[in-house]
Amino acid sequence: MQEVTASALLTNKIGLHARPSVKLTQTAKRFGSRIEVATSAAGPWTDAKSPVKIMRVKAAQGEVLHFKASGEDASAALAALVDIVARKFDEE
Repeated sequence: MQEVTASALLTNKIGLHARPSVKLTQTAKRFGSRIEVATSAAGPWTDAKSPVKIMRVKAAQGEVLHFKASGEDASAALAALVDIVARKFDEE
């Protein structure tokens, strides 16, 4: 199974707080692939489908979120996640 990676710059004012964390996990859960996120390309990696774990990432505005996914829909999953981050989680 091929692993796909992507990254996105957090540009929303308050970073990855509660509401964006939930939106990110809701997006990730739409896909069957295993999806993880980190603030460093080297990790540590966090399950992108767990709201509690994502909130612990505590990424601030200006940080880069790194994604990796493996599974049949991995590319589509990462495209959707990068898109929701680029749209500032539809909050601004």
